[in-house]
Amino acid sequence: MRKALLLLLMLPLVVSAAPYNRNQARQVNEVVFGQVDTVRYISYQEVQSSQRNGWETLLGGVIGGLVGNQFGDGTGREVATAVGAIAGASIAHERQPTKRVVDYHLVEILIKASDGRLIDVIQDVDQSMRFTRGDAVRILYFDDGVRVDKTYP
Repeated sequence: MRKALLLLLMLPLVVSAAPYNRNQARQVNEVVFGQVDTVRYISYQEVQSSQRNGWETLLGGVIGGLVGNQFGDGTGREVATAVGAIAGASIAHERQPTKRVVDYHLVEILIKASDGRLIDVIQDVDQSMRFTRGDAVRILYFDDGVRVDKTYP
């Protein structure tokens, strides 16, 4: 039951973060043909910290309260439980947030369109489609963004 609930809560994150899939049919608003003028491959790393959402503090308070409840009798036990809960919540709250490194691999493509315009597009690197100067390309305009693909004769 808990796994199903966790999966249901995480599903919108997975679906919304899905990358562009070249095998997926999508509505294209406009197509512009051109030739690659310059290409620049960009990669950088970003350190992301997890956001504190309060669950760690709550869990620390509960565990601290359970540990404190093991000591004393009567009023002493109540005081020990309260002190344990406060100490556990404080320790959990002060814990360092988790950090992770995210690698981004992008390509910046400057395209001279067939009508003479210069169009600059930055997109994710697709290892199966590497761009070089002089490549014939098409720029696909979607409702939610732009994508550059090679055109083949």
